[in-house]
Amino acid sequence: METLSLLWGTVILRPYVFIFLAVYLTIAILNMGVLRSVLFTILAYGIAFVCEYSSTRNGFPFGFYTYIDTTRDQELWISNVPFMDSLSFSFLIYVSYTLSLFLWAPLKRNGWDIQWGDIGPIKHSFKVIASASILCMLMDVIIDPVAFLGDRWFLGKIYFYREPGEYFHIPLTNFAGWIFVAAATLTCFAALNTWLDRIIPPKEKQIAFQALLGPGLYFGVLAFNLGVTFYIGEILLGVWGTLIFSGILASVGFKVRKEKKLHGL
Repeated sequence: METLSLLWGTVILRPYVFIFLAVYLTIAILNMGVLRSVLFTILAYGIAFVCEYSSTRNGFPFGFYTYIDTTRDQELWISNVPFMDSLSFSFLIYVSYTLSLFLWAPLKRNGWDIQWGDIGPIKHSFKVIASASILCMLMDVIIDPVAFLGDRWFLGKIYFYREPGEYFHIPLTNFAGWIFVAAATLTCFAALNTWLDRIIPPKEKQIAFQALLGPGLYFGVLAFNLGVTFYIGEILLGVWGTLIFSGILASVGFKVRKEKKLHGL
């Protein structure tokens, strides 16, 4: 009963995380079904938690940091890590993966109704996983500095690093850690999903704007964090984040124009 109460407290305390999570689960289920979506979420959470548990004790892979447990009686914690923090990795990694697929996969385009073509040969390829891991890290370049300043907005002060970081208080090891966690999650899921494909073949289905759904959430998460960044008056950080946002968005626009030219639309 206490665990349920704390889980509900987590939702109340961090509603925006669970809005993103609900949208992610909807998109993931539409794309790959309930079973694969649940397994991906559990896998991403498990790997992220192990890495956070490790990092808070020995500094690997994010650098040495500590969560401040002022909310332990208000939200669910697993050991010394807030449940919501490790859970966030699931949707951040997945939307980075869908954006990577968008950039590498063949697309079928009818106006703004953009569908993936045949993603089978590349969906677990090195280039897709590597690109997704970098895209996930670029999300954190925008997210983590503003999360570090959570005492200036409704997140609250939730953690600190043992040593001051080189990038807006965040150590560069943190970003290497994000690449590691995303790559580990996607590589493990690739192996699991390849096995699943043999025993439970995925059902091919097309949904309107399917190829845009995950990337749309990717940019939605970034826009939310950039909005908070400017709200708390971190203009330099906000401008730098906007440049990153714009660069990634431009790559999406380039891919759409390339597909349009390729198919003579």
